[in-house]
Amino acid sequence: MNLLELFLLAAIWGASFLFMRVATPELGAIVLIALRVGIATLVLVPVLRSTEARAQFRSKLRPLFIVSVTNSAIPFCLLAYSTLYVSAGMDSILNATTPLWAALVAVTLYRTAMNREQTLGLLFGLAGTVVLVWDTLDSGVKGIPVAIGAALAATLCYGFAVNYSKRNLAGVPPFVAAFGSQFFSTLILLPLAVILWPQHPVANTTWACVAALGVVCTGIAYILYFRLIAHVGAAYAASVTFVIPLFGVLWGALFLGEQVTPTTVAGGLIILFGTAMTSGKLGWMMPKSV
Repeated sequence: MNLLELFLLAAIWGASFLFMRVATPELGAIVLIALRVGIATLVLVPVLRSTEARAQFRSKLRPLFIVSVTNSAIPFCLLAYSTLYVSAGMDSILNATTPLWAALVAVTLYRTAMNREQTLGLLFGLAGTVVLVWDTLDSGVKGIPVAIGAALAATLCYGFAVNYSKRNLAGVPPFVAAFGSQFFSTLILLPLAVILWPQHPVANTTWACVAALGVVCTGIAYILYFRLIAHVGAAYAASVTFVIPLFGVLWGALFLGEQVTPTTVAGGLIILFGTAMTSGKLGWMMPKSV
């Protein structure tokens, strides 16, 4: 059952790149994400039904605000923008570099030691990213380099948020943290969304993508994610990172006709291998110290 939920979560989060790729051209990145986090906030409101949850929320307003900026508002917008130029599949693979950035942030900002396995994983991940984007960068299409940079900047934000949350939101129930992240992101993005609201009619398919992003890919996905954490632990739940690209590439190919090239497969596999090493998932392959 836990494995089924893990794959269901990966399928949902993998689909988010598909929905962004469809909806961003009509709504723009900021409007789309403002709607996404706003809907998710409404879905997650029941987590504050207890007095204790509300008290914990009020006691951590500043760190929750910082996490909302670095874990939702900025990276969501950057990833949405990147889907204007790169495929949903590539975006989902670039998203898988998050643990690499998390390790790098831990070393540079928090002086956390990195062992040989993590260092090798970081190098593999970097090499895989170069392989993945090489052909795309060489296409000469204007806007692609900035889009790839935006996707990587988003994962850097995620990497910072992971480290910051560990140190500043310890003891806060995950559902409260999830609500706070979406709530403050909504407050940040809503004024911009009002200014940038599209003046043209928006297609029904776009509104369907918005609803799917907010309700399913954010609200329900958080519930599934924290349910996994509660049942089998954070390490197991975090392994969803390795499955998301599979679905991101699959949905893009099935519904958008995106081409899956050998370079995409090779780069993606190298990134996932490096990510697994950096996060300690391949410790059994490394020689033990004596």
